[in-house]
Amino acid sequence: MHFFSDNATPICPELLAAIAAADQADHGYDGDAWSARLDGAFSALFDTDVKALWIATGTAANSIALACLCPPYGGILCHEEAHIVVDECGAPGFFTHGATLMPLPGAGAKLTPDMVRERLKAIRPDVHQVPAHAISITNATEYGLVYTPDEVAALGDIARSHGLGFHMDGARFANAVAYLGCAPADLTWRAGVEALSFGCVKNGGMVGEALLFFGPQAQARAAQAQRWRKRSGHLLSKGRYLAAQILAMIEDGLWLRNAQAANAAAQALAQGAGDRLLHPVQANELFVRLHAGEASRLRAQGFDFYDWGEGAARLVTNWSQDAASVAPLAAALAALDHD
Repeated sequence: MHFFSDNATPICPELLAAIAAADQADHGYDGDAWSARLDGAFSALFDTDVKALWIATGTAANSIALACLCPPYGGILCHEEAHIVVDECGAPGFFTHGATLMPLPGAGAKLTPDMVRERLKAIRPDVHQVPAHAISITNATEYGLVYTPDEVAALGDIARSHGLGFHMDGARFANAVAYLGCAPADLTWRAGVEALSFGCVKNGGMVGEALLFFGPQAQARAAQAQRWRKRSGHLLSKGRYLAAQILAMIEDGLWLRNAQAANAAAQALAQGAGDRLLHPVQANELFVRLHAGEASRLRAQGFDFYDWGEGAARLVTNWSQDAASVAPLAAALAALDHD
């Protein structure tokens, strides 16, 4: 049983069927009928006008979004353990032509308004220092915690009052919405978010994410993002296959059902892990205390996962699992305390 990552999961059958249905002649790049439906489909989902582009990868979606929000001489306030800091090989700097990431600490990989305000106060308004131009947060975070609509709105207020762009890395956005039970709009544009990387691959897709822009600058930023997509080699010649997957994910609620299944599986594992949990389980990631011998015993039973520093492990559930299917690992975790 694999709990390495939700990147390693099989493709959701509905998305495979959507790819097959799109396997017919149409216009190239993003001139096809499927790509043309993205704006309308996401506008319906978010209850506002949305400009939507398919992007090949989450790294590119994050980086192109930030390039549209921050000039090369600007800075991007983010968490020190954010994916854009730790796991994207400098891609944001590459796409922005040199913008500076401004990492901040925070429990559970979450930014707090006070921390952001203090960092902004420390920036002198002269040409010798990098001025902040954007805030980027991850929801759900790299430790599986979610920002509530109120928490996002508090950061959105800071962004608005300081003239900063506001980006959300939503690789696991569906899991955050599934946990909170809120409307997607409440977690994004109503709270001040202007650009969202809407994750699909971790939620059952084969390839392709959606980059969404909200607000009065949405059209101009989307046009800019289209240029970045082309210039960086991410304008795929048969983009309809990406658009078809994304549409299949969002048009009948599959994105949310898949996330609910993954979250339910994570909650079942959380019950088995008990007081081994290092963070609350709010999405589909668990971080548990395991010493090397315990990890070896679990692997000997057929459970695969990543070590996460000394004495800890990360377990990730996915759309194809549920509480019943992960019951063997939940039982094995519970049994460790009795060995």
